[in-house]
Order: sequence, then C-alpha cells, then structure tokens
Amino acid sequence: MINAAMVGLGWWGRYIVGRFSGENESQHLRFRRVVDIDTAAAAGFADDHGLELSADLGTALADDVIDAVIIATPNSLHGTQIATAAAAQKHVFCEKPLDLSHAAAAASLAACNSAGVVLGIGHERRFEPAMVAVKQMLEAGALGTVMHLEASFNHDKLVDLPADNWRASAVEAPAASLTATGVHMTDAFLHFHGEIETVYALTGNWAANFQSGDLLSVQLRFKDGATGYINSILSSPLFSYFRVFGTKGWIQVSDSSHPSEPGVSTMTICRGEGDLETREFQSIDTVRANLEAFAIAAAGGAPYPFSGAELTGNIAVFEAICASVESGAPEPVG
Repeated sequence: MINAAMVGLGWWGRYIVGRFSGENESQHLRFRRVVDIDTAAAAGFADDHGLELSADLGTALADDVIDAVIIATPNSLHGTQIATAAAAQKHVFCEKPLDLSHAAAAASLAACNSAGVVLGIGHERRFEPAMVAVKQMLEAGALGTVMHLEASFNHDKLVDLPADNWRASAVEAPAASLTATGVHMTDAFLHFHGEIETVYALTGNWAANFQSGDLLSVQLRFKDGATGYINSILSSPLFSYFRVFGTKGWIQVSDSSHPSEPGVSTMTICRGEGDLETREFQSIDTVRANLEAFAIAAAGGAPYPFSGAELTGNIAVFEAICASVESGAPEPVG
C-alpha cells in the first residue's frame, strides 16, 4: 500500500481523491494528506475525507507516513515540485503536461531516476480498454504497414472558465487546447507508432476565455514517414475518436463520453472494402487504473508502463507544437 499526498485541490485534484475515497478504496494507494495554498477553501474537503491539510509541500514531504505525492498544480510549478519531492525520496505522479519544455521534463526525469523513485504521468487515456485493444492489434501487425493516424478530442467542460483562471493563461496553457487535451493525443500517437519528427500547428480563438485560443489543429510526420493529424477544441460538445490507417485495413475508436464519465467506446475495424467489424468496450475508471499502476511500481511491483523516453518525448512534441504556433511554419521535434 502506498500512502500519498494530493498536491493541488482544484477541480481535478478533488476528482482524483474521490476516485480513492469511500466505496472506491484501493488496495494499492491511499490518500493521507492534501496540500493547497488556499487552506480556507480546502479545509472542508480535507475534513470530509479525513485528510491532513497543509499549505506547503514541505510539510507533506517531511511526513514519514507519505510515500508519494500526486501533483495537480499549475503547469509551471511541476518541475520544481517534482525535484523537491524526488530529493525527499518520495515517488511522484504528475498531472499532464509533465512540464512546459523538453529540457525541464528531462530534468524532472533525471531527478527521479537519480533518487530511485518512480515518476508517473496523468495520461490515463492509454488505459482505456479500446485503446489497449488498438495497441495490441498494432503490435500484432493486424493493419499491415501503418501509414496515417488521426485523433480528435473536443469538449466544452472548460468553456466557462474565467479569464483569470490559470488554465486559461497563455503562460500556463500555451497553444490553445494543447495542455488540456492535445497532449493526451500526442502521447497516444507516440505509444501507438513511435517518434514524431515534424509538426505544423495552427490555433483559433472562437468562444472561450483562453488567452492562447480554444482550437488546435496539428499535422505531423513520424520518423518512419507516416503522417498524422490531431484536432482539439475546448468550445464544442464532446467529440472523441482515434483512427489508424494501414495497408491491410483501418481502425476507428469513437467515444460516447468524456474519459472521466461512464460510457461506451465503439471500435470499427475494416479489413477490406465492405468488410467491417464492430466491437463495443465498456469504460473503466482509467484515472484509478493509471494511479494504481503507478502505486504498484512504487511498491516494487510491475514496472510503470511509461518509458522515460515517452515521458520526455511527448514534451519534445509539445515544445515543437508551441514553436510552430508561434512561427506559423513546420517545426522539427527535439
């Protein structure tokens, strides 16, 4: 059992704690503390869940009961908090994005490796049953040579955020919807098909209070020559799919609900014109699945299913997308 402190009690931090409270108790991870700079606003939540509350991370890190910290704070704080936790010999799970630059992400990974602690990341979409099935089919070569991947992840859950919220800041959340949803799709692309070589990104600002915009569109090329496309909008109702096209067929996964809510994913497999197969996958609690995989690894069990190269490689792609938005031109990754 790993005892954890939740760092940051915004919307998502509270959601995470809820996935392990009451009837949702886990055999692998248990929250014992919460950390938030606004202790007045956090006190009721902490009391309701029987958790110790402090305003600073140092108090939690000094607690010998705590084995790990779960970070859900503004993105620019991630690197410093990861380094501080690693230096205190605490395992670290960080919400996405790992950081805002490739160099900072690499430094965080190096700090955790040097301290001998596990570094986890909030990319729970990898744990969706349909996505697991896609990965298995690709590893088996079921689609032949992969030529092109596509993904779209749109929702309007954040459309009414006030302009002064950190999630709407151009500093904390550059390139429109990249930090909110785009990095989930780039992680999936790296997981499915490997290194990305070049990106060309465009943004738009239509209906939300986000300083850098609410629409992101990215074309990209993988190292092996395959191409890809990503679309992400934060001011349109839910629309989510992944597609992979190969020389022997294609796969499409469409989602009926946001990953934080129960729903069904529908997979369509085409092995030839008119030869279609449809499968349905019931959703699971992917946030819990990801955190439990992290806790199991931290306790000395099965390795955490994200490589260091994937953790930092996704931020290299992130950095290139931000650069492309600024330059208006294709940009190399790394």
